[in-house]
Amino acid sequence: MNSESPKTLGIVITDGVGFRNFVLSTFLDEAARSFHKIVIFSGLPNTAFPELDAAKFTIVELPVFTETKKNWFWRKLKEVAHLQKHKTNPGIADNYEMNKAKSWSPHGLLVRAVYAVSSVFHSEKNILKYENFQEQSFADDAVVKQYGQLVQEHQPDLLFFTHQRPPFIATLVFWAKKLKIPTASFIFSWDNLASKGRMAASFDYFLVWSELMKNELLRFYPFTKPEAVSIVGTPQFEPYVLPQFDIPRAEFYATFGLNSEKKILCYSCADATIGPNDPLVIATLAEGIRNGAIEPCQLLVRTSPAEDESRFAETKAKYSEIKWNHPKWELTREGHPEPWSQRVPNLEDLSMLKAILKFCDLNVNMLSTMSLDFMLFEKPVVNTAFGNGNNGLYNDQRFLQYEHYDNVVKSGAVKIAKNEDELFNAVNAYLENPELDLENRKKLIAMQVGKPLEKTTRACVEALKAIL
Repeated sequence: MNSESPKTLGIVITDGVGFRNFVLSTFLDEAARSFHKIVIFSGLPNTAFPELDAAKFTIVELPVFTETKKNWFWRKLKEVAHLQKHKTNPGIADNYEMNKAKSWSPHGLLVRAVYAVSSVFHSEKNILKYENFQEQSFADDAVVKQYGQLVQEHQPDLLFFTHQRPPFIATLVFWAKKLKIPTASFIFSWDNLASKGRMAASFDYFLVWSELMKNELLRFYPFTKPEAVSIVGTPQFEPYVLPQFDIPRAEFYATFGLNSEKKILCYSCADATIGPNDPLVIATLAEGIRNGAIEPCQLLVRTSPAEDESRFAETKAKYSEIKWNHPKWELTREGHPEPWSQRVPNLEDLSMLKAILKFCDLNVNMLSTMSLDFMLFEKPVVNTAFGNGNNGLYNDQRFLQYEHYDNVVKSGAVKIAKNEDELFNAVNAYLENPELDLENRKKLIAMQVGKPLEKTTRACVEALKAIL
């Protein structure tokens, strides 16, 4: 039996992904058993949340913060200096190039100034100095003052951030420092540290997926103390071991009109920004199944929750035999400056995702986290990378060099397909022998996910309790 701490835990839910990981998992149940009070500071509207015990939980809807030019400048300087410092890393180098100014507009000139200054001054001490200037720039902002009033009103003993990157959370860290409230952050995804650039603020404590992620954190943030980092796994995969998310096989087949006698190949899409080759790969798979180049199977496509399905209209019209799953992530409010952050999944969607992972025989995707999702169900994975920068396609082969995916490639857990022939060969090899590369998949999961899925939310809560 876990003893309850007399303390109040503050949880910052920034967006739909944090909502999925920490509201739709068992995290809140575990936290309720371990803390006297829980205050949720939410970047989502109150109406997005399920009914919670009012004696234990308080939901505080945060007003929307909009950066001033001064806020933006110091944040951008901090971020680009971090990229400058680490640009020998392929993912960070790519991010560094993509963020360069393309125009000579006033904004473009500011970006060029940021790059010029950071090209000379980009030590860790410089970066922390820029962060200090960024925090000072918040002092007179009316919304930031409201944040301070809310934090002081609810008096959390610890402020836990469910995502380390959204820029607005720096304002809450600013207040936490002023009020001497310790901060902790969960590192949201396996690619964040080695390719996404600087986190939004300097936190006191961290919760990470694995030993691998802990080592990355200490490498990219050298002032971090090893004892301040807890390995907890990730709650985003927890529904896969919870019976309440189970859907019967017959219901799954009936939902999509699938043939129970045929194997199922699932293609999971990226969003349009990095997955413009998705329609081409889907068409290639559909043609391969039609003409017999791929062994008999049926194709199910799951689109990205970050967008609607409109870009696939032509593909749908041409290949009526394809089955489609469009994630049910509901927009919780209109008119937000970052509308994608306001989309949240429901329990039905998580259940359907689990069924797809459980009942499909093989996954194809463009180097995405979905590779791990399928591997957790011991399913084989083919990663496509058709574009090389010279063939007229979006260059997705560059992602193979990113540190987090280089680990996957070297592990031998997946097959890489850079063209149609390689795709057909890889798909057929796995359809014929699903056990192929299974041991490598298990080793990769052990390296990337540091705790058993059943123990993840408990590990998160214990790590937070230990801070206090």
